[in-house]
Amino acid sequence: MRLLEIILKLLTLENAPNTSSNLIMLNFDVILASASPRRKTILSQVDLDFTIEPSKINEDFSIDLPPKAFCEHWAREKAIEIAKVHSDKLIIGADTIVINNDKILGKPKSYKESFAMLKSLSGKTHQVLTGVSLIHLDLGIDFTFNEATDVSFCFLNDEEINKYIDKYEPYDKAGSYGIQDGFSVYVEKINGCFYNVMGFPVYRFHKFYKAIAKGHPLID
Repeated sequence: MRLLEIILKLLTLENAPNTSSNLIMLNFDVILASASPRRKTILSQVDLDFTIEPSKINEDFSIDLPPKAFCEHWAREKAIEIAKVHSDKLIIGADTIVINNDKILGKPKSYKESFAMLKSLSGKTHQVLTGVSLIHLDLGIDFTFNEATDVSFCFLNDEEINKYIDKYEPYDKAGSYGIQDGFSVYVEKINGCFYNVMGFPVYRFHKFYKAIAKGHPLID
């Protein structure tokens, strides 16, 4: 939809009676700027059509930012890269990290690193943070939020860690585990959004998406 059409539609609906016929105000294409199969699966549960165009942005873990600002920064960087090419579409960027003892854990780059991550998380509670950025340049939307979930593991011995890595090869997962796969048997409890641990806090995304579609202000 062109910018002029969007503006005219907003102006018309702003003065219209608040009836069920105008609850959904805007229609626009949605792009998920992520190659994550888990985010695709989660977003597919929401009643909207979307396409996938992965961002080529890679996180730089040398950037000195607090964890929440870190995941929000990279979520927005991923979204804005795609938004510059598709200014008339709503772009969704996301970035998930694990925080353990104030240290940011991303995706392991090797078997050794994967083992070390899981060993450090064994028997402890850590936090999973996901930053999500929603950008629609033509509508002037540039909104980023984060979601936090606490995850507690039981104690794992070396054999259990090795077997998990050998079978699931968790090199594409922050913290080197997937709560939805075989590692689920080692998760004692979580406090917060389950889907956030998978990489996409779908409840809060849907809340903000509905606000955008209705032309409402985005208030966290």
